[in-house]
Amino acid sequence: MPSASPEMTKITAVLPQLVAQLDSAINQLDLTLSDSQRHSLLSYLDKLLLWNKAYNLTAITHPKEALIKHIIDCLAIIPHLPEGSLLDIGTGAGLPAIVIAICQPQRQCSALDSNQKKIRFIRQVASELGLDNVSPIASRIEAHEQTYDVVTSRAFASLTDFVNVARPRLSESGTLCAMKGHAPESSELEQLKGQWQIDIIALDVPELNEARHLVNLKAISA
Repeated sequence: MPSASPEMTKITAVLPQLVAQLDSAINQLDLTLSDSQRHSLLSYLDKLLLWNKAYNLTAITHPKEALIKHIIDCLAIIPHLPEGSLLDIGTGAGLPAIVIAICQPQRQCSALDSNQKKIRFIRQVASELGLDNVSPIASRIEAHEQTYDVVTSRAFASLTDFVNVARPRLSESGTLCAMKGHAPESSELEQLKGQWQIDIIALDVPELNEARHLVNLKAISA
């Protein structure tokens, strides 16, 4: 079980409650995470809140709310992600890229954002947490050329915009994974039918009383 440690400064006072929250969520999501991984998730949360003002990382400043809406929210997609190399577009503070990298050390995770300050934060966090499987990339997606087995994002309001931007970065048999609040409108899905096999997964995020969905898309071969 994670304990208070010198490197945690923003969440020390409420750490026991956060530990209990996180453990409960991990059990509800049926994830298998070591004590070290749980500690890393809480350490990442602490760094997110500690450096928030300097790097403009999140509007959420309360530790419990940030744990639910950032960490646990991202944990909920992990059972539904295909295997393989992953690119997170518009990663911001590293969500979901850092959470995935902590939970799946065997997966190579590239965290891409055009905001240089946020990529500096991710680079520092990855170094401090020993996440050798994280590659921070300061770039616009249009200027990035590598392809990946999985492309994720929680930054796009429009599913069709995400598909149009992400498709060139997807390997031939890869999957696009869009984190959404409400399920996409039928009008959006109609634009993609015939080209994509679409799987809409309703997520039950522990302690979050808001709609969450993961939309997985695989290109249909001609």
